[in-house]
Amino acid sequence: MTTAANPSVTAGEQKQKRTKREIDTRPLLWPSVIVLFLWMIVPLGMTIYFSFIRYNLLNPDISGFAGTENYAFLFEDPALWASLWNTLILTGSVLVITVVFGTLLAVLYNREFFGRGVARLLVIAPFFVMPTVSALIWKNMMMHPVYGFLSWLQSSVGLTPIDWFTHYPMLSIIIIVSWQWVPFAFLILLTAIQSLDKEQQEAARIDGAGPIAMFFHITLPHLARAISVVIMIETIFLLTIFAEIYVTTSGGPGLATTNLAFLIYSVGLLQFDVGYASAGGVIAVILANIVAIVLVRTVSRNLHQT
Repeated sequence: MTTAANPSVTAGEQKQKRTKREIDTRPLLWPSVIVLFLWMIVPLGMTIYFSFIRYNLLNPDISGFAGTENYAFLFEDPALWASLWNTLILTGSVLVITVVFGTLLAVLYNREFFGRGVARLLVIAPFFVMPTVSALIWKNMMMHPVYGFLSWLQSSVGLTPIDWFTHYPMLSIIIIVSWQWVPFAFLILLTAIQSLDKEQQEAARIDGAGPIAMFFHITLPHLARAISVVIMIETIFLLTIFAEIYVTTSGGPGLATTNLAFLIYSVGLLQFDVGYASAGGVIAVILANIVAIVLVRTVSRNLHQT
């Protein structure tokens, strides 16, 4: 019954009734919220707990509260700083490669040409290959020093084949990871470039703007927000690269390709030092959250400015 049909029921009372109905439905969300909370807080709480105790599976007699001993040992270990540097190099290099090639491919495949659908499918395909499989493909079929495809190319032109994972281990990992993530950047940027105003492009052509000028003054500014989103999402995932390193170089030679994720794995599951590995896990969570907060704020600021 509406307010006009029943003057005694005011608009305020109707609003209160709607508010009560909304509040009554909120308890239905509690099970999901509780499950998500436990899903996140229990592993994190256990990691923090183990980081403050002595817990080495090879020496079960050595136990008890360690205080900040694990953290002190972690920060004194040169492997931590080497792994942080490798993580920075790997993440930054892959971001640059994926953004540059993703942008160029998006501009290229936005044009009409015969077989464009098949070509787009081939570009996107590497993104659906599992990291372990792609690492095996590059290790055994592409970069193998004896029967790899790159070795065959070098031999066919009279060059000496390169043992990529021995002489250029970090570069090899960067190539493999970039091959996987260029399709992701391509998808996001191609979707963004398709929303570019055609009339604006036609007006620029009429004014005499060439392809290079249109790219830097029209296309690239239009893709700024999409590029920010690509950088934010990729950075979060690139900080945890593991399978490609495990399958190809196992963090070597030495610490040449050991990033923070692989360092935590090697200490926790190869050296069985749970306390030290947990301290590294806490540091990784803190760094990942700092990076995520900075990236989210940067993207939000760019969106508001746009």
